[in-house]
Amino acid sequence: MLQRIVIDDIRPRTPSGEHPPKTSVGERTLVSADIFKDGHDVLAARVRVAPRAKGRPRWAATPLVPVGNDRWEAAVTIDAVGPHQLVIDAWQDRFATWRRDLQTKAGARQDVGTELVEGVALLQRLVPHVPQVRRAMVADAAESVANGTCSLEVRLNAGLDDALAAALAGVALPDDVVSSPPQVLWVDRQRARFSSWYELFPRSEGGFTGTAKRLRAVAEMGFDVLYLPPIHPIGRAFRKGPNNTLSAGPDDIGSPWAIGGPEGGHTEIHPDLGTIEDLRDLVAEARAHGMEVALDYALQCSPDHPWVRDHPEWFHHRPDGTIKYAENPPKRYQDIYNVDFACADWRGLWQALADVVRTWVERGVRVFRVDNPHTKPLAFWEWVIPEVQKTHPDTLFLAEAFTRPKMMAKLAEVGFSQGYTYFTWRNTRDEFVEYLTELIQGPTADYMR
Repeated sequence: MLQRIVIDDIRPRTPSGEHPPKTSVGERTLVSADIFKDGHDVLAARVRVAPRAKGRPRWAATPLVPVGNDRWEAAVTIDAVGPHQLVIDAWQDRFATWRRDLQTKAGARQDVGTELVEGVALLQRLVPHVPQVRRAMVADAAESVANGTCSLEVRLNAGLDDALAAALAGVALPDDVVSSPPQVLWVDRQRARFSSWYELFPRSEGGFTGTAKRLRAVAEMGFDVLYLPPIHPIGRAFRKGPNNTLSAGPDDIGSPWAIGGPEGGHTEIHPDLGTIEDLRDLVAEARAHGMEVALDYALQCSPDHPWVRDHPEWFHHRPDGTIKYAENPPKRYQDIYNVDFACADWRGLWQALADVVRTWVERGVRVFRVDNPHTKPLAFWEWVIPEVQKTHPDTLFLAEAFTRPKMMAKLAEVGFSQGYTYFTWRNTRDEFVEYLTELIQGPTADYMR
């Protein structure tokens, strides 16, 4: 069939179109598109949304309304977490076109006999597609328009009746409908849209048990996320002392970000903080206060991490065969090894890194603050985040990315639920207004929080 209706520039969208834009449960999401056709016919359009699930989708339809310059839009809200399908339908509104032309010609005192005949045929074609409760009204209108024993005024009134127009609003002949290709819209829970974080080192509170006693006070201050820096065993090799010095004393605990020791790696807990059960209790107590616990997801290892022993191929090596420690010149992190995302066994490494998240998710954690994601391959994030959310779509990822605006936006596009926003290169009122407007109304608003 010849398609004469154009549906262009659909929003929300991401720049590449390869990743879904985002919304959240209960959020008013504006869907819009350019919709137009050759000629002067009246058009109608709607947006349909359904969960992306196996079987027959249950579509919810919302009419799109024209807002000028062939732009159409509608606000939708979705009440379920996870991927959804979004489709825009547009069609020639044959009844509205006929009604407009009939009204114009009759007002100009032109002969409308042919138009009335055409209107009867159109109404009869539309009857089967009208909801059952309104079919009798449309059928009766067709009879009145066709009734040659009535005056022209009566027949015109029957066809131009506002109640009839309301009954036929949104009704299309199936062959007239043009649909956009389905696109995916990712729906997060509300905490992805806004949350207030409180950072706390559990060691300072005597471990998880002591931290649980602080929850009421933290909640009363208005926080809904308790963020814990790394809670894992800390390496002893090249352990840092105060102020990043290389001379650690016997009582210095080192950097929590130097993850891994004899007790284990990223899936274990430092024994000074408590046990897995203590953490489960903390997570449960946080929920009782309307909060949840967020853990740090830092993808580096101390020299004492079990992976260094069992999988040395996962790390960068110097020409002399030693593993290269982390650097950000002039800063040097002798107590940390970065993993090599492009190593020969990158699949095994990536799977292990995904298993770390899955482990904590199974223990009740659903929020992760990701350490320096802009220094890791985007390809990893666009794989691991959807991989986790396949089975746990309520899992949220915060990008702790102090980086350039385009990288921040790309991290959001490939899957991060939230990202740090900061203003180190914006100092004036105009710069703040411009950037905040961009975040709220610009193209990145479709996927970046």
